[in-house]
Amino acid sequence: MPVMAQDMFRDSQLPGARLAPLPLGGTHQVTSGSAFNPDISIIVDTVYFNEISGHVDDPAGFEAGHDHGHGGHDHGHDLDEGFNLREIELAFSASVDNYFDAFVMLALDEHDIEVEEAYATTRNLPAGLQIKAGKFLSDIGYINSQHPHDWAFVDRPLVNEFLFGDHGLQETGVQLTWMPNTPFYSRFGIELLQGETEGIAAYEGREDGFPFKDESGPRLVTGFAKFAPDLGFDHAAQFGLSYGYARAFQRGETHSSGRQESWDGDSWFAGVDAVYKYDAGRSHGAGDWVLQGEYFYRAIDADYRESAGATPTSATTRQDGLYLQATHGIAPRWQVGARAEALGLTNDNALGGFRDAQGQRIGFDSFGTSYRYAGNVTFRPTEFSMLRAQVNRADFATEDDDHDGDGWSFMLQFQMALGVHGAHEF
Repeated sequence: MPVMAQDMFRDSQLPGARLAPLPLGGTHQVTSGSAFNPDISIIVDTVYFNEISGHVDDPAGFEAGHDHGHGGHDHGHDLDEGFNLREIELAFSASVDNYFDAFVMLALDEHDIEVEEAYATTRNLPAGLQIKAGKFLSDIGYINSQHPHDWAFVDRPLVNEFLFGDHGLQETGVQLTWMPNTPFYSRFGIELLQGETEGIAAYEGREDGFPFKDESGPRLVTGFAKFAPDLGFDHAAQFGLSYGYARAFQRGETHSSGRQESWDGDSWFAGVDAVYKYDAGRSHGAGDWVLQGEYFYRAIDADYRESAGATPTSATTRQDGLYLQATHGIAPRWQVGARAEALGLTNDNALGGFRDAQGQRIGFDSFGTSYRYAGNVTFRPTEFSMLRAQVNRADFATEDDDHDGDGWSFMLQFQMALGVHGAHEF
């Protein structure tokens, strides 16, 4: 494999690669145990947000599976008008012993502390195998496994946020990956996950008044494959396939009148992703190109009950989305980016309503496509700081089949990193 691609893919496979490479051999010195001397990194992410014109709510048909506690301003991880301390990432990585490496990332904001990831990975399994166990971001797709400081834009793509949730597909479970010995990079993986992600594997269990059953985990199984052809020294690309099946999708709503609606069934998703990188060989990224895109399709098949004890009606949800983005180094340390997104090219949502036996519409179950466009400029004075200005143009479909959910927004982002901060993923 050429040097450029080889280095990129090698870095992406290191446990805790978002911080620093860890030793892979079982004979290396252990950095945990009684000494407890892990690599530590702190990343501070601040964003100034302003709605220039219009007020943008959730895209029509995608309210389900999105955390409404995020205020409905712009979909940039709970941004309020004005200045935001979006989060502080506190990460630890170390070798536990000769057999395991460990990675922990905590996300702190002004109100909460959340465990983003906490997992162990094996170091010396044979035949290119590796096991990861704990809480982690799934390796489906491309951007799902990345934290905000890895993104090329201020906000997460709509398809990842609204199909899987505010944090993407983030679960507790176990992952098995295999890297066969081939002339080109290839990696295959399967994940057994608890199944609690709202967008694809919502789970409530036995609740008062709802006809749900307790289902033991794991309830969600995912699989992925990644391939990278040999493109020479200056070029690198990766192509991916993803699939997942949740054997339990449960959602219940209690209205102010006391009426309880419920959906009980299963779900699946499939996706493709691709990334291309060109290294111009100039200093600090000048002349470099990165092209990136993903498409995901989600299907939910559930029995719907409009009230407790009612006869169930089949309710089917089919939704998808994609994004395409490009970034280019226009000068040393300066980068420009453009992104186009479409959410709900297929947008049949039975979670918010359906047609009765006479074909009359109850609520809305079929919606239009929502679009969003973004452009940004990024300046990196050093590898430890970053300043980014971004403009978003949202053209969201609304429940009345119109496109009056549009508006412009501006974001100014500043990030700084303290401590060890090694190579990012490919």
